[in-house]
Amino acid sequence: MTADDSYGRLDDEDYPAYTIGRAAEMLGTTQGFLRAIGEARLVTPLRSAGGHRRYSRYQLRIAARARELVDQGTPIEAACRIIILEDQLEEAQRINAEYRHATERPSSPTMPETGEAGRSSQAS
Repeated sequence: MTADDSYGRLDDEDYPAYTIGRAAEMLGTTQGFLRAIGEARLVTPLRSAGGHRRYSRYQLRIAARARELVDQGTPIEAACRIIILEDQLEEAQRINAEYRHATERPSSPTMPETGEAGRSSQAS
């Protein structure tokens, strides 16, 4: 791997760059909390060659949302389920929007077969 390859990963939201300690520090939570959301299968951190958990920025955003819900009094299992359902809803809405966009017929700039414009062109 070259230095250029390493720098390219800085913008990759899925690159597992953060250790569990650093992730917990950034989120203001405990390592136990991160393990708990891992056990609930909300996030599955990648493992380093030495077996240490590594989290991506995307996973940290999910963990931050879970922490927000737990801080509001939601049990951790329920918070994880809520986030999973929110994610599924967002994906379904994205798919629906793509489907609607693909099935919309663009308004045709051509003249209609009948009507005022059609008659005037025939009269010429």
